[in-house]
Amino acid sequence: MTKQTIPVEIQGQQYRIRSSGDRESVEQAARLVDETMGKLRERATVVDSLDIAVLAALNLANQFIGLREREGERARVEESEQI
Repeated sequence: MTKQTIPVEIQGQQYRIRSSGDRESVEQAARLVDETMGKLRERATVVDSLDIAVLAALNLANQFIGLREREGERARVEESEQI
């Protein structure tokens, strides 16, 4: 699969992302990161962009882990119902 360069903007900064994924997924991911960083910047007392980025990454990773755990629970429930 060939990689394409997809321009995105996060917190007013332009990035050119090389990805073999589809454009919409990359743009959607960039919007999610931008929104998460924006919300954190409004609430947090830190102003350093790196700190905000780390907090956003931790927030998104926590959400991902929660979703993955719920999917595992749902799969176990579905499996037990089939028995």
